[in-house]
Amino acid sequence: MAEQKPNAPARDRYAIRRSPGPHPSGVHQVTEYQDPGYTIVGNHLTQHRSLSGLAIGLAAYIQSLPEGAPVDIRTLAKRFPEGRDRIAAALRELEAYGYLERVRRRTDDGRVVTLTISYNNPQATRARRARETAEQAKRRTAVEPPRPSPDPARTPTPVPNPPRVRTSPRPVRTEAPRVRAEPSPPPPQPRTHHPPAAALLANLRRDDPRLLLSVRDIQRLTPPVAAWLERGATPDAIRSALTTGLPDTLRHPAALLAHRLTELLPPPLPAASPIDPPRARPSPLQTCDGCDRAFRAPAPGRCRECRHPAAAESVATGPG
Repeated sequence: MAEQKPNAPARDRYAIRRSPGPHPSGVHQVTEYQDPGYTIVGNHLTQHRSLSGLAIGLAAYIQSLPEGAPVDIRTLAKRFPEGRDRIAAALRELEAYGYLERVRRRTDDGRVVTLTISYNNPQATRARRARETAEQAKRRTAVEPPRPSPDPARTPTPVPNPPRVRTSPRPVRTEAPRVRAEPSPPPPQPRTHHPPAAALLANLRRDDPRLLLSVRDIQRLTPPVAAWLERGATPDAIRSALTTGLPDTLRHPAALLAHRLTELLPPPLPAASPIDPPRARPSPLQTCDGCDRAFRAPAPGRCRECRHPAAAESVATGPG
C-alpha cells in the first residue's frame, strides 16, 4: 500500500495550451491604407446590442452616401436582396434609437414628402443641442439684467398740491358729439394652458424658415392658437391659415400671425343634436413602407397603391 502507482494521466495533458504569439481563435485584423473615399463609422453603431445586423448595415450604408441621395424603401430594396418589409422594419429600428429621423414636409405644389435625416452619433448630437440651449439661456439672462431695487434716499418726496385760484367761468362751447371708433376685439384667451398650441407655433418654421419665432413670441401667441383648437379647428387648418399667402417681404412674422389669429378666428361649433351621429376623426398620416409616401391610416404599413398595384394601374390606364 505504500507504493505509489500513477493510475491517472498527468493534468498537463488535458490543459489548454496557448501559444505565446497571437490567439489561434477569434478575429484577426488586417489593416491596410485606403485611398480617399471611405466612411468612419463609430463602434457605438457597429457593436450596438439592440439593433439587428440589417439595421446596422443599412445605417453604415446610408452614412456612406453623398448628400441628397435617395434612401427610400423602394430604392434600398433594389440595392439589397432583403425585401421591403425587412428593410422597413430595420429603418424603424434606426429611427427608434435616434440614428434616423423622417420629417414630413409640404412642397410648393401641395404634395407631402418625407425627408430622411441620418445621424452618425445621436448621443453627441443631443449633447451638443443641450449645450447650445444652455448657452442661449445664459446669453438671454445676461442681456436682460435684473432691475435694481429703488433707493429710498434718492426717492423724491411728493410736493403738496398748490392752492387753487378761483377764476371767472369760461364760456361753454357747444360742439357736436364725437363718434368714438369701436375698439378692435381683444385676442381670444383660452381657459387653460395648451401645450399642443405652443408645439404648433414652434413647428411653423418647417413650413417657412421666415416663421422662426422666439420663446417670448410663442408664449404670446399660444393663447390665440389654443382658442382655435378649442373651437374645433384642426392643426392642419390652423397651419394652412397662418402660412398660406405670405408676403414676399416678411419683417415682423409674429405681428402677422397675431393679426391672422384675431381676424380669422372661426366661430364656435354649434351644439351637436342628438339625431346627428358623431363624426369620426381622420386617421393620422403614416409613411408607406413600399413607396415612402405619406398616406392616412390608423397603423403603419403600405398605401392602397402598393397593396393593390394591379388596380392602380387599371385606373391609371383606363378602358381601351
